[in-house]
Amino acid sequence: MCGRYAASRGPEDLAGIFEVEKWDVAETLEADWNVAPTKDVYAVLDRPLRGSDDTRPVRQLRVMRWGLVPGWAKSPEMGVKMINARAETVHEKSSYRRPFASRRCLLPADGYYEWVTPPQQVPGAEDPKPKRGRRQPYFVTPADGGVMAMAGLYEFWRDRTLPGEHPRAWWVTCTVITTEAETTPLAGDTGEGGPASLAEIHPRMPLVLTPDRWDAWLDPGRDDPEEIRELLVPPPPGSVRAYPVPSTVSDVRNNGPELVTELSGPEEATLF
Repeated sequence: MCGRYAASRGPEDLAGIFEVEKWDVAETLEADWNVAPTKDVYAVLDRPLRGSDDTRPVRQLRVMRWGLVPGWAKSPEMGVKMINARAETVHEKSSYRRPFASRRCLLPADGYYEWVTPPQQVPGAEDPKPKRGRRQPYFVTPADGGVMAMAGLYEFWRDRTLPGEHPRAWWVTCTVITTEAETTPLAGDTGEGGPASLAEIHPRMPLVLTPDRWDAWLDPGRDDPEEIRELLVPPPPGSVRAYPVPSTVSDVRNNGPELVTELSGPEEATLF
């Protein structure tokens, strides 16, 4: 799955990378090294401009809330449980079927975090209960230092308790599409005793799209589910590296570039 990621690039940088034609300065977000569900995030999408008679899709950088709320939902609270959508079934599920057909986006990231739980310690005669170590966070990031473009979906939700002109009457929310984690060797060194593949870190991973698939993925005119599913192909093996980072990232209240500091190896486990 993907439950936490880092996104430090500013709108000017993202506009250049994704060839964005329109973004609102008023929606500028601060760099965030600990993006968590329900936070506002940047999303790249192709869609006609709001309030324009021109129906031509325009490449935009928009701010959305992470955690998709289906249009039919009675409240936005269910978005907390819908931060990820499985690539294998995203075209079938009622919550994702419609946005998969026409409301697809890219969610830019520096990389994402996953936690590895050490194996249980073998109990001794004096302590018969098995013990486990503290979970070690790893940061997964493009091996070339570039942007990670996670495939996503977005949706609009209308809060019927508010008048239409209210600034919070409409919510725009999103989700990250995930797939099975790669079993191929990671690029670089994960430290002594570190995982050899993404699958050893977590069985799922965000589905990252390479630049040659961006335009087709974002095209709202492409609405054949089977044709769209063909785009959901992970990047080539060795495209990402993973390394251990400070456990302070586990607390969402912590935020700063120090959270992605590369450690020489897993932090010393504290048994409890």
